[in-house]
Amino acid sequence: MTTSIDRFRLALAQLNPIMGDIAANLAKARKARAEAAAMGADVVMFTELYLAGYPAEDLVLRPAFLDACRRACEELARDTADGGPAVLVGLPWNEDGKVYNAYAVLDAGSIAAVRFKVDLPNYGVFDEKRVFTPGPLPGPVNLRGLRLGLPICEDIWGEEVVECLAETGSEILLVPNGSPYWHDKMLERTNIAVARVTETGLPMAYLNQVGGQDELVFDGASFILNGDASLAGQLRAFSETVALTEWRRGEQGWRCVAAPREVVEEGERADYAACVLGLRDYVEKNGFPGVVLGLSGGIDSALCAAMAVDALGSERVHCVMLPYRYTSSESLDDAAACARALKVRYDILPIAPAVEGLERALAPLFAGTPRGVTEENLQSRARGTMLMSISNKFGSMVVTTGNKSEMSTGYATLYGDMNGGFNPIKDLYKTEVYRLSALRNGWKPPGALGPHGEVIPANILVKAPTAELREGQKDQDSLPPYEVLDDILKGLVEDELRVAEIVARGHDEATVKKVERMLYLAEYKRRQSAPGVKVTRRNFGRDRRYPIVNRFRDTGAPAHMPEAGMDRARGAARADAIDF
Repeated sequence: MTTSIDRFRLALAQLNPIMGDIAANLAKARKARAEAAAMGADVVMFTELYLAGYPAEDLVLRPAFLDACRRACEELARDTADGGPAVLVGLPWNEDGKVYNAYAVLDAGSIAAVRFKVDLPNYGVFDEKRVFTPGPLPGPVNLRGLRLGLPICEDIWGEEVVECLAETGSEILLVPNGSPYWHDKMLERTNIAVARVTETGLPMAYLNQVGGQDELVFDGASFILNGDASLAGQLRAFSETVALTEWRRGEQGWRCVAAPREVVEEGERADYAACVLGLRDYVEKNGFPGVVLGLSGGIDSALCAAMAVDALGSERVHCVMLPYRYTSSESLDDAAACARALKVRYDILPIAPAVEGLERALAPLFAGTPRGVTEENLQSRARGTMLMSISNKFGSMVVTTGNKSEMSTGYATLYGDMNGGFNPIKDLYKTEVYRLSALRNGWKPPGALGPHGEVIPANILVKAPTAELREGQKDQDSLPPYEVLDDILKGLVEDELRVAEIVARGHDEATVKKVERMLYLAEYKRRQSAPGVKVTRRNFGRDRRYPIVNRFRDTGAPAHMPEAGMDRARGAARADAIDF
């Protein structure tokens, strides 16, 4: 302690670990501890499973991985023999043949105590019961005159663990987290934390990881609540920081008396920032020198290009226009204007030789058949092949640009425009793509590397969306208006509503059933799609795991339908399923 046990200084290390790079995570932890020591901190706190990275998934089933994490923890523990700050750090812990999600207390040169996560989440993106054993209900840890309660992430989402800690004498709750972002998640977290603080009267420091890990983005936005549930501190979102907080003990117990109070991005600004961070970390942590993407003159590729420049800088983004006979002069002009605004390298590579070569090669088999979707898809597949070839030659990752509305309905070409390594807008519906594009033209997120001002030409925001695969084609030729489509899809995907419930919201029943059918039939495409940033509560991937072979269709029949009626409904579902 600095003077007595009536006051102490806690450093919150809101950092961005790299999955599996235990040596780098350890080095970053040591640097953060040195920074905390220079501030005069008594304790420095790291996030859930920090030394390993979170979520480590099946890596924690590998003994060599567990051994490496333990060695790093022991090295960090030996550092504390210098009399500097004690350390609280997360890691997977192997004990008696069982693996735990653990939080270790390091002080005076050794591992002083370890606590195990009790409530293992097994829903949505979480699958911890697959790899971890739940720990016993914990008591407080004694550290330098403090009695600390150390519930781990999900442990505060119910009452039991925190109640046990309060009843056994904990004075402060220090909560390490790996809590991924989705829209309005911050409000949900705060409500949970307020509930636990209100129940126990104990103050809480909520420390969250920051950074991208595959499709998940951790937004940081760590905070502190005093025992009266008032906000005592707020750290930045979407960025690393080591922040010092000061605490004093009074008649009502411990209270945080000094901490940073940062402004946190919310709503669509937070969605945009999450997409940028997710793309940046996927590129950086996988070691790509940059990205390449097809810039079509449409809204989706324009937004992806803006996000890529904000994430990586214009010098690491290569945009390619791949025109064909149906590409309008308007699209050519808009793509060029977008590239100029973003200051990226921009090349035009006509695809006619590739498309016409493929058509000539297929002509013997296709003779006598009408032209249609197959020939249209050759354009998309030629573009995808050319982008992948650029990637193979120069090492840049292909950014794929399909939005959630398209991924929901299968309005995308497998091995064509779906080619790519990562998709920053995969979890944004088309209407959200428009809103975020307009947002970016008037605002640049903190830390973004792109230019200020209008980066997506105004004409792109107002023209009718089209894939330009045939003369005069518009998206609405085969899809409902996006305002209608997206509301139906949110009902089906986010809320798992019955067809009848969506119809009751004012939608045409035939349209709802058509969209549901498209949603189910496109499952095989989504299973082969690139990963992308999770923004909504239910993304395609870890959140939503539907079978590819699936003949179920919601007939709209009420739950009390007689059995004979159910037989007819099943027959209709089977017939619908084979109608490709």
